[in-house]
Amino acid sequence: MIRRTVSRSAVPTRVGLALAATALCVTACGSGGTSDPAESTTSSAAATTTSTTAATATATVTSDQAETLCRDLEAQLSNWRTQGPTLGRGGLNILVQTWAAQYGLNAAVVQNRAIVDDATEETCGDVRSQAIDLLEIPDLASGLVGL
Repeated sequence: MIRRTVSRSAVPTRVGLALAATALCVTACGSGGTSDPAESTTSSAAATTTSTTAATATATVTSDQAETLCRDLEAQLSNWRTQGPTLGRGGLNILVQTWAAQYGLNAAVVQNRAIVDDATEETCGDVRSQAIDLLEIPDLASGLVGL
């Protein structure tokens, strides 16, 4: 039996690579395509613009949704203290993507990342401030990449 050991310095690299792969997948999966490039640029672009504009105009974060986001953020604060800002920012992205998917707010967050700050500022300003400090970002929207 061969035992394989992983050095402590390899773990953050692997986590970083996993986060990068996730970001690439989200970016690649988000672009719906067709087999005909000409068809893709005309009809797909028009449909995407219409659907995302409509979703953004009607999407609002309810108080229950904001409270869920706040609870999720608060649950991660101790992890982010331990992991540091680099890994913590990746965790923030995953947390927000999961939350947005749970409530069908993906398009709203993509179009307006500040929706996350607006929801948390009103509902849990102290948790939001702690997250911003721990992740070393000016606001939560600035920490979201690939959305």
